[in-house]
Amino acid sequence: MTNRAGSFLRNLRPFSTLVPASRTRRLGFSRPKIVHSNWNPRNLLFGDFDNRVQSSVRYLFQDALIFKSGDNFQGIGPEIVHTVNRLLCPRRLSFDSKHSVSDNGLKKINFHHEASNEDVLTKETKPSPVSLRKLSQECRSLSDVLDIFSEGPTFPSSNYFSAMWTVAKRMSEDQRRVEKQLMFNHPAFHQLCEHTLREAKIMHYDHVLFSLHAIVKLGIPQNTLLVQTLLRVAQERINECDEKCLSVLSAVLEAMKPCKNVDVLRAGLRLLVDQQVWKIERVFTLQAVIKCVGKDAPIGLKRKLEMKALRELDRFSDLNSQNMFEALAAMNHRSVILLNECSKTVIGNIHGCPVKVLITILQSCRDLQYRNLNLFKAIADYVATTIDIWKLKQVLFLLILFENLGYRHTDLMDLFMKKVIDDPGSLNMKSILTILHVYSSLNHFYKSQTPKFQEVMTSSLTGYLHHISSENLLNAVCSFCLMNHFPMALINPLLQKDVINELLVSDDTERNAHKLRILAACLKLDISCHMDVDLELLPPPSTPLYPHEKVTDALRSLLGEGYFSKNTQLPHNYCIDFEVRMDINRSQVLPFSSVVTSADIRRVAILCVPRSAYCLDLGHPKGFLAMKMRHLKIMGFHVILVPNWEVERLEMKDVVTFLKTKLYSTEAFITAGVNLQSTC
Repeated sequence: MTNRAGSFLRNLRPFSTLVPASRTRRLGFSRPKIVHSNWNPRNLLFGDFDNRVQSSVRYLFQDALIFKSGDNFQGIGPEIVHTVNRLLCPRRLSFDSKHSVSDNGLKKINFHHEASNEDVLTKETKPSPVSLRKLSQECRSLSDVLDIFSEGPTFPSSNYFSAMWTVAKRMSEDQRRVEKQLMFNHPAFHQLCEHTLREAKIMHYDHVLFSLHAIVKLGIPQNTLLVQTLLRVAQERINECDEKCLSVLSAVLEAMKPCKNVDVLRAGLRLLVDQQVWKIERVFTLQAVIKCVGKDAPIGLKRKLEMKALRELDRFSDLNSQNMFEALAAMNHRSVILLNECSKTVIGNIHGCPVKVLITILQSCRDLQYRNLNLFKAIADYVATTIDIWKLKQVLFLLILFENLGYRHTDLMDLFMKKVIDDPGSLNMKSILTILHVYSSLNHFYKSQTPKFQEVMTSSLTGYLHHISSENLLNAVCSFCLMNHFPMALINPLLQKDVINELLVSDDTERNAHKLRILAACLKLDISCHMDVDLELLPPPSTPLYPHEKVTDALRSLLGEGYFSKNTQLPHNYCIDFEVRMDINRSQVLPFSSVVTSADIRRVAILCVPRSAYCLDLGHPKGFLAMKMRHLKIMGFHVILVPNWEVERLEMKDVVTFLKTKLYSTEAFITAGVNLQSTC
């Protein structure tokens, strides 16, 4: 008998070390059977995570457990685990309905495992499960959810956190802030956190992610043991991620700040997506993944996601097309083809589009440096036709984004100017400064309304003169200078010695000195004002001189050597690329060696300007270029603008023809016509 028992035990021993099949499966979107290793739950929630948890970070990459300790990585084989006892299965988990009362009067929950025989538990000892939908519908506050939990906790605890976040989303910001504080002070809150810690490794994977998402959104600190434990469980069980979990995991990572465990989990997500991108079926999930992978994702993964999105274009809804802009901006991937197709959908369904969506689209276009005149015009036209239902701040925010993009929509800016003139009292100091910046940067004027608009802006800003900082006052005056308006009520306080000294010792000295030079040039040239205070400014930093070889060769071919000069330095820190001297009628070019009086010559300034110096339609110069042209004309120059991007695409003979057309007057030379755009 003893020999038989020993033989039986020897045959049984090898089975105790077998690895479950679910530990060796491939990455995929299928929920496996739950297999867990032995674990020891901790009851502490708050505290320094790094001090309470070992420094090693464990995560799963392609069926291998990898430990990080310091800077050394070590790969090990599949972990030998024991199949979880059926008594520990999530469906078997229960709580004793008999509660013991602690010294402080709070109920204690006795956590235990169900007996092997299911008939042992009667209906009286089993708490009835509470669904997430029922919780979120019946509860009106976060404390209501915690009260229900304290009466009889049920599995899984993720339902309570998810319900609290659902309830919180229905509240205003102020109410949500108060409710969160009440949540942290509720007696059952710490108990709920302890239950979540115990259940972390036996909950279904989607419940782990739902818990983590709700916990982060509710404002529980990221460095707590609860959050970091859920992050590590999500790392270890990432192979259980199906498409639904993938969407939730993407939302979780998007809402969290970078840290060691978050970075590890994001890296695991990238590996998972790289293998399973072609199996993603829902467009919403695809866009959530695109937003989550991060700007530093491998370019190969970004292109895979782009190709997947292009394949799904026919299934894009209007909302999908709108969200695609934000998703690509979050990944920092500029897919012109995809953006163009989504722009067409947005343009076709622009009416009724929420203001937040329009703002997000324009912000994404700015971040991606994507310029689409048709899209911008459609948005601006829609806002202009419905401007009466928009708040002034909303329209102003859109104008700021248009200015960042270099887009000037005349009708919308005219209508906004009228609203400002009619109701200047609705503007605060920040709004006034922003409006001045937008209109001066885009060099926008509206017929006879501009002087009145400038007066209203001056009067409104004068009321804040005792509250405005020196730098904001300088910014406002500089904006007025670009608009060729000089309110001395604002300029005189700026010219005080103590104010100038404060500006020149601030953190942004170079920028302030540059704007003071602009002010000095405008006061000397535009209004011939002799300042009482001499601005002792450092010389401006040397700017790189561009050769403009193509224009140089064209002038040499057209005029010959000695008939033009390069990089001419002028007063007030101005520099012109080329100078040509001609007679008064601009019919003859004069050599620089000839001695003639200034009354007998006409100086011509040729400026080679980049695309960024124009508004997006390339037909209207921006504020600084317009001011430079104005000052050069005051100094006696005839100004010719040469667009760099147009010169680069023209043949040399066409560049020569263009310069000849611009140099000589219409009476002296009838051009053959070159299709080249200029604003001069």
